[in-house]
Amino acid sequence: MNLELSVPVGLGIVAAIVATGTAGLFAMDVMATDTVLMMVLPSMIAFAVVVFAVGVKAGETRAR
Repeated sequence: MNLELSVPVGLGIVAAIVATGTAGLFAMDVMATDTVLMMVLPSMIAFAVVVFAVGVKAGETRAR
């Protein structure tokens, strides 16, 4: 299976995953909204950026 992804498409997918996770936390009412917005969301974004960068570099290495 040959899957061609561009950086904007990949970032859109990552943004959708983070948004879905955040919306799920809001809907479940597990913790306060302030906690989700001030602690959980920034850490999810930071983790997503690191994992995306590592994934892009791994893909570049495999493409050679």
